[in-house]
Amino acid sequence: MKNALLGMLAIGSTGMACAQSSVTLFGVVDASISHYSSKSEDRNGATPASPLYVNQGSRTVSSTVLANSAYNNSRLGFRGTEDLGGGLAAGFWLESPLTNDDGVTGLANFGRRSTVSLMGGFGEIRLGRDFAPTFWADTIYDPFGAVGVGANLISSASLFNTTGGAGGFGGNANYLRVSNSIGYFLPPSLGGFYGQFMYALHENRSYDPGTTTPPGVNPLTGQVNPGTVASTRAGRYVGGRIGYANGPFDIALAYGSSTVGDDYFAGTTDSVKAANLGASYDFGPVKLFGELSRVSKTRDYAATPLLPLPDTDLTGWLIGATVPVGPGLIRASYARVKYDLNSVATATAPAVPDPKAGKLSLGYVHNLSKRTALYATVARISNKNGAALTVGGSAFISTSVFTPKTSTGYDFGIRHAF
Repeated sequence: MKNALLGMLAIGSTGMACAQSSVTLFGVVDASISHYSSKSEDRNGATPASPLYVNQGSRTVSSTVLANSAYNNSRLGFRGTEDLGGGLAAGFWLESPLTNDDGVTGLANFGRRSTVSLMGGFGEIRLGRDFAPTFWADTIYDPFGAVGVGANLISSASLFNTTGGAGGFGGNANYLRVSNSIGYFLPPSLGGFYGQFMYALHENRSYDPGTTTPPGVNPLTGQVNPGTVASTRAGRYVGGRIGYANGPFDIALAYGSSTVGDDYFAGTTDSVKAANLGASYDFGPVKLFGELSRVSKTRDYAATPLLPLPDTDLTGWLIGATVPVGPGLIRASYARVKYDLNSVATATAPAVPDPKAGKLSLGYVHNLSKRTALYATVARISNKNGAALTVGGSAFISTSVFTPKTSTGYDFGIRHAF
């Protein structure tokens, strides 16, 4: 195995052909000194429970670490193509994440991307694990590429359940990348128009009738059933993206729906649906970016109960800019997100206020060459109404007394690509 791996590396590094037209070894090694600080405050400070209440001030969790992937994600990959003749080509792409700060992760898996493709005048058919169509807006139209402390707040809020149960979307494993997918990409010769469609198989077993599943307990009645929950669709994904790029202008609209839970006996299906619109325009002295996004977590019922679970919606927007300065690049962005909990006031309790957060990010990249760069980024998040989004590091201290407020951080690092 060792000899085989060395052979692959040798082929990739020299660009020799071996049963393929070309094979390339590529990667990024990115390391940074990063600091994260998350501050919680006594929620009773503004309206004390009693005149005798003594405000307990604030609590802060902070750390300084040697991190990776603060400017570009560290990675190691192999890609190649074979000319099949007649305008056809086959290709593959295997890309593994790296944690070069501790050396623990590297070529353990190809979780970043693992695809095989057939390409021609019709476009490209791509099979395997790949980026979700809706995630492209979060990274392409973000000056910080959705990584580091300055990363797009929309993607942070969508990927992680960081509101203390107030509406996170951590259960949506398909928001960033999708496994078991079948993708189609439009050909690049359409006058600036581009697009893709993706469908992912859930790969779960299905039983007909559903009562033939292994024995279990009915979650509605507590009685033993001949069969348990039949998760026949959980993991399925369908989505697409269409855009237009011409000179300095680029705009794209995307939509995706992921089935994250499917309960046969309860008659429920849980889904996360994402839609976004992103655009950029390069004026030369400055390049502007913008994104609008909405992510919904819903539950569909075969028979609607008396107290259905309310939907949770996440809406967000981002504006940003990059400014070239000699061999360097100034980066800046501001983003806001709001969790719409669809809470309803009752006779005994008011409606729960919707959590929301805003994030300001500033950074500078100094290019030493086309492949090597030094960079610095600072960012600050302000949380309200129970939102608990962080720039990185540990979670907030969140109790009946303390509520998450601000999260700040910085990255100082170096990135080398090969």
